[in-house]
Amino acid sequence: MRKLFLALSCCFLFNTLHAQESSKTGAWYMYFFKHQFKNSQFGIQGDVQHRNWNTIGDLEQLLIRSGISFNPKNANILFTLGYGNITTGQFGDSNATTSESRIYQEALFPQKLGNRFYLAHRFRYEQRFVENQDFRTRYRYNVFLNIPLNKKELTDDAVYIALYNELFINGQTDIGDNRMVELFDRNRTYLGFGYVLKPSMKFQLGWMNQKTVNLGKGQLQLSFHHSF
Repeated sequence: MRKLFLALSCCFLFNTLHAQESSKTGAWYMYFFKHQFKNSQFGIQGDVQHRNWNTIGDLEQLLIRSGISFNPKNANILFTLGYGNITTGQFGDSNATTSESRIYQEALFPQKLGNRFYLAHRFRYEQRFVENQDFRTRYRYNVFLNIPLNKKELTDDAVYIALYNELFINGQTDIGDNRMVELFDRNRTYLGFGYVLKPSMKFQLGWMNQKTVNLGKGQLQLSFHHSF
């Protein structure tokens, strides 16, 4: 199954990079981590993402995010309080960047439907301190679905389909200096393939379409999901 996943990945990568020449598809490279402290309801989780306007070299964003998680007893839910630092670059040859500090709170509800459908709902509330803007807030809702193909569960050597859709809503429209934004911020829709090396290590390769009020853009996504 490793050979199958590698073949699918290579075909997907080739098609995506070929399409980039005409559609300016970007690429996101991501590491997600999670750790539960021993004999504790507390843990840590977060991610590091390097996002490019193109395949590599033209920085769109560098995002570093981490938080303290809490899993209540006898409850299938995970709460997180965290902080993120985001550096955003401009498209093209410019090296100019803007910075953002972000505090966030989230709740994650995992579910399993039947024998093969791994569903999760994530609600996130953000407080955003963006350079040269007034204080902002944002609401996010993401629904994830993972479906194993060659096994019934996400165990060793499982290949799976990964899907998600995330909606972003701004908490206010006035961002300062007579500048306005819409309440609708963006929507992201993702389809990819995943491979489980072992339950604590998963890899995904997929494509995400992001739509804002003024822009629609495709993104190649390569991610490593690590629990330790």
